[in-house]
Amino acid sequence: MSGEPQDDCLFCKIVEGHIPATIVRETVTTVAFRDINPQAPTHVLVIPRVHYPDAASLAAAEPTIAADILREAGEVAAEEKLDSYRVVFNKGTGVGQTVFHAHAHVMGGRGMLWPPG
Repeated sequence: MSGEPQDDCLFCKIVEGHIPATIVRETVTTVAFRDINPQAPTHVLVIPRVHYPDAASLAAAEPTIAADILREAGEVAAEEKLDSYRVVFNKGTGVGQTVFHAHAHVMGGRGMLWPPG
């Protein structure tokens, strides 16, 4: 059920403390931690504590928590002293989503081209 922790979800296990992560920020609604396969010098994931498979379903069900993720992305960037950064939400395997728990990638510390990919 959406919103509830899923036993087979890697990010739910990180939220619950069952799998270690390098946590950089925590709030009542979010957890931010370093990506284990960084694609930039700074690559932090910001996730909700509630389980939704992607950002669109989270925003539809709990828009306040979706906004919390964006606010925390900015806080992470500020703490990491990033003048420029990118926030990415992926939806679906065709664009690289591998963990089906809503999350934002906060990436910076190097130049990034547009369009991505």
